[in-house]
Amino acid sequence: MPFLGQDWRSPGWSWMKTDNGWERCKFYCDYERDDNCNLLMLSGANQETDFLAQKRNKELINSTTKSQNFYQEKWIFVQKESTKQIHGYSTLGEAFNRLDFSNAIQDIRRFNYVVRLLQLIAKSQLKSFSGAAQKNYFNILEKIVQKVLQDQYNPRLVRELLKDLSSSLCLLIREVGKSVLIGNINIWICRIDKILLWQHQLLNLQMPEHLSGDLTICDLPLHMQRNILYRFSDALDIISVGEVTPTMQKLSDDCYLWKNLCKYHFAEKMFSRQMIVSEKGHIDWKQMFFALEKYYPKREQYGDTLQFCRHCSILFWKDSGHPCTSNDPDSCLIPVSPQHFISLFRF
Repeated sequence: MPFLGQDWRSPGWSWMKTDNGWERCKFYCDYERDDNCNLLMLSGANQETDFLAQKRNKELINSTTKSQNFYQEKWIFVQKESTKQIHGYSTLGEAFNRLDFSNAIQDIRRFNYVVRLLQLIAKSQLKSFSGAAQKNYFNILEKIVQKVLQDQYNPRLVRELLKDLSSSLCLLIREVGKSVLIGNINIWICRIDKILLWQHQLLNLQMPEHLSGDLTICDLPLHMQRNILYRFSDALDIISVGEVTPTMQKLSDDCYLWKNLCKYHFAEKMFSRQMIVSEKGHIDWKQMFFALEKYYPKREQYGDTLQFCRHCSILFWKDSGHPCTSNDPDSCLIPVSPQHFISLFRF
């Protein structure tokens, strides 16, 4: 039984007959329950009170939606300027929604890549996101934290992400102003409280103890332990492994290990500017690495990254593919680092 509302352009209100008379119905979509619309009946007797309750319920539903915007295609065309055929341009938030980052964090090869990308977005690009992209950002972040709590995989990297995100949000709210954040300020306060809770959970994370009969890295021969350390590209990981046993401490202080690490991350012309000599007259490669780290960016290494097709100007995950029109698609692909991903959408 439809009735026209106050606005003649609206489709009207829906009413339902009950024992107490006719009551107006409101529909809200809750994507957390199999994408079905739940029917919320609100009494029309006290409309002012019900309106405030409706508003609070709507904000709560919108802020707790767990799903991201799904698209049939898993790629995005990077449009940087308007043309006669296409009007507009692609935004960073649109690319973040279109590309499947929720499933990417389940792949161990892409986990560090996604976490690093979220860290760069938290430092400078979060305020440029739309409301849907910001909601999607925090949904993915929650999945990352839950994965670390379950699998104990790389908690240090996620702690750094939460630290940068918390600092950026506090700076935006206190100094820049609340107007740069999309949405109700109460929702952002709840998000900050969640971040503090996640930081506390990761800080108190306990690694599971191995059983007495299980083999550990200390049971391996010394040359195998040395080869494992030579595969590390993160200096903090090498230091952490060196704290396990005195033997690992000696292996982690090997000058050739730190020399190879310096050559991997920095160019040789940088060494002469930050040359550090020990008391014995030898080059202290460990101290020189941390000195170079203060002035130059380190080389980033990921198991799998996003790919950009220069022929089609399409950004995509390699296993999902894209409709390429080139005769040799593989020759047009270039890997996209997290910083390059953000640079693609700067105009």
